[in-house]
Amino acid sequence: MEKAIDSFIDYLHQEKKTSKNTEMSYKRDLKKVQAFMAGQGVFDVQKMSETNLNSYILYLEKNQFSAATISRNIASLKAFYHYLFREGMVKKDITEKLKAPRIEKKMPGILSTADVVKLLEQPSGNGLKEIRDKAMLELLYATGIRVTELIELKKNDVNLTMGFVICRDLSKERVIPFGNEARSALLKYLEEARPSMIRDEACDFLFANCSGQPMSRQGFWKIVKYYAGKAGITEDITPHTLRHSFAAHLIENGADLRSVQEMLGHSDISTTQIYVGLNHNKIREVYAKAHPRG
Repeated sequence: MEKAIDSFIDYLHQEKKTSKNTEMSYKRDLKKVQAFMAGQGVFDVQKMSETNLNSYILYLEKNQFSAATISRNIASLKAFYHYLFREGMVKKDITEKLKAPRIEKKMPGILSTADVVKLLEQPSGNGLKEIRDKAMLELLYATGIRVTELIELKKNDVNLTMGFVICRDLSKERVIPFGNEARSALLKYLEEARPSMIRDEACDFLFANCSGQPMSRQGFWKIVKYYAGKAGITEDITPHTLRHSFAAHLIENGADLRSVQEMLGHSDISTTQIYVGLNHNKIREVYAKAHPRG
């Protein structure tokens, strides 16, 4: 099964031009399937049956994996077997009858404007790390880009004069503006911190960790947690919370949905629509508190 998985991941990389994170996610899911099947005495994809797959899904359910995790595993299996069947590596696609569990769509957590301001004010010193952290937090909230996009930004992706960043993936690119606060923080970082933090002059990554290497997702997650604690924010926030807050605050202040969709990079406007729901919820809360017969 291992060779089949490697062949599938190679296909994703070479033909579908998927991102490294996507490939890692597929491989992680399929390796878990491989380990489970080995425990069942099944080592060849051609020997796997619908019963084997149903046993695996039942195993995930019994071990209380979330509906989202089970759904993602099923999606990985379907993509894997669609590839195997198309390439003639199996005689039948045994995932056709697998159905993903219903996932309850949760409203994303957002910060109030006041809490965002408190968070962004925390890195206020002139040390290299604080200057960098300030620039990263300001840029993330100013643009709403994904954390992966933030840490993968190159120096040339930022236009300080015009005030925008360019985010690229394998099929398209989008231009997202940012304001004066983010511009000032970035300018200070580029002039006072980055030259000392980047040890390899050939490195074109915008942000670096304390070792001079590109910042990791985990590293930035810790940065957000640290400053949230300093700001006294009790909500459990992640870098994605700032992306949600960016979108919700724009719509709350009158931004049109299509523009927010474009800035966020959503392919389907229904994904962006959830932030309108958040705004409606806030209006209802204000009404309930303020109206004499609320």
